[in-house]
Formats: sequence, C-alpha cells, structure tokens
Amino acid sequence: MERVPQEAGAAEAQGAVAGRARRFVVGGGALVVVAALAYWLGSSGGNGEGAAPRPSATPTPSATLTTAEVFKRVGPSVVVVQAGKSLGTGVIAAEDGTILTAHHVVKGTKDISLTFADGTKTKAVVASSNPKRDVATLKPAELPEIVVPATLGGAAAVGAPVVAIGNPLGLTYSVSTGVVSGLNRSTSDGDLSGLIQFDASVNPGSSGGPLLDARGLVIGIVVSIADPGGDEAFAGIAFAVPIGAALGSEGDGPPGDGPEI
Repeated sequence: MERVPQEAGAAEAQGAVAGRARRFVVGGGALVVVAALAYWLGSSGGNGEGAAPRPSATPTPSATLTTAEVFKRVGPSVVVVQAGKSLGTGVIAAEDGTILTAHHVVKGTKDISLTFADGTKTKAVVASSNPKRDVATLKPAELPEIVVPATLGGAAAVGAPVVAIGNPLGLTYSVSTGVVSGLNRSTSDGDLSGLIQFDASVNPGSSGGPLLDARGLVIGIVVSIADPGGDEAFAGIAFAVPIGAALGSEGDGPPGDGPEI
C-alpha cells in the first residue's frame, strides 16, 4: 500500500407551473374587466401577434436509491481479484467484460484470477495500466453467461452520500456507506492531486472496487486509506481516483503516497 494524500452530481430539473390570476374590479357602478386586458397583453404582447409557448422543464422523479438498491444494481458488476498473494476488487466497466481495478493490486504478477458475482471463475491478463494513477484494466479469459457492466460517470460533491463495494480482508461483496469528505486531495509535497476523500469504511482487499454515488454511478476507484498509526487500519479517511482520471481524462492527478489497500 502506498501512502495517500490528503485529496460536481447531476442537478435534477424541476418544472415550474405558472398560473395567471384574473381580477375584476367594480367601481363607480362600472365594471372594468381587467382580466381581458391582461390576457390580451400576455398572449399577444400588445402587437397582435400570438406569443410562442414558454418552454418549461419537465419534472423528473428522483433517481436516488437506497444503499440496498445500489448494491442490487451494481453488485453483479463487482469482481473479486486475486493476483498472486494480493487480494483486491474490480468492477466491470464495459460490455466486453473489461474490468477496472487498482494497479497496485495486480502489479508484479501474471497470475491473476477473477471470480464474478455469479460464481464464474477465470484467469485474466492486464490489458492496460497507469501506475501514476494507480489504475489498471483487466481482460478476462472467459466471461459469465450474463455480463453486467456498471454505469460509469458522475461528479463527486462534498457531503454527498457514497457507497463502496469490495472485498475487505477477504469478506467478499461487503458494502459500506459514507459521504464525500473532500475533493482534489494532494500529497504533502503537492506533486500529486485529484483524489476523492471519503469516509465509507474500506480495508485491505477493497482496492480497485467502485465508489458509487446515490444513483449507483461509479464516481471513483478505491485505492488507499490514510494510515496515521502505520497498521493499515481504517482511520476514517479513504481515497479514490475519480472515474474521469481512471479512464484517462486529463485534469485529475494520480493517487498519493498513502497505504495501498
């Protein structure tokens, strides 16, 4: 494990419906129909031409899921990664079965075994790797009968709820919850930056697993924890590479020098 640093959600449109009030004023025995004038002004703009309909956003239902629903949706996309003596996690990132994981989980070995959520076991090879960002992609030798890729994308926002799924200490398909604690965390020397800080519990074996938002979108790949005691125990601070950086986008820095998990 390396030592890590100390590192927006899609806004939902809501429609607004406006109504016109028609007022009738009675005074001096004469009825003045104000509403007619208001209607004429509003509909024709006073120039005799019909006004175009005003566009309004259509309300959309909330996409927020419970933790159980997030797990039900994304659990089938999570993979147990055994690379030599190293245990980690991966997530299916494409329909062809390509798996995203942490580079440090698979570095230095060609003996990589995968176990899919349905129990399918197979070997894998490293298809690509980026040590500076601590991410890698794996190509499975075989695929399960049904491949369920996770949905990638989504911006992280400080305070937003997150879910981590992984295999901490060999306890496969464990789920933990928390919030985004900070963004763009950096190493002490400032050379590395761009990590998502979160407080959902993760431990050795969690590395490479998905960090998910409340809609079940993968917003990051878990890579490390802060370890002030030097005992590789979770201290409430964990880090993930933003999904954009994991996919090779520019602008997000590599992981820092915290302990790899």
